[in-house]
Amino acid sequence: MNLDLRIPMGMMFAMMGTVLLAFGFTTTNKPQFYARSLGIDVNLWWGVALLAFGLWMTVLGRRGQAQIEKQRPSAPGNSLAQRKK
Repeated sequence: MNLDLRIPMGMMFAMMGTVLLAFGFTTTNKPQFYARSLGIDVNLWWGVALLAFGLWMTVLGRRGQAQIEKQRPSAPGNSLAQRKK
């Protein structure tokens, strides 16, 4: 199983970023949430950062996975069942 670890990690970061982004959008009109952070919508900006990082990791992982698939020999008769014989 040649799974690039960046794919599930990227998906996890993208999901967390999406949750933070949604929370930031829903609380953007509530200044009491952001009084401690000098009025900056921290959830919104960190959601954007995590979503961008997660998407970038996923893209890199997919690219790496495609390179692994290219390097795998695809000659006829090279299946797992025939190698076990």
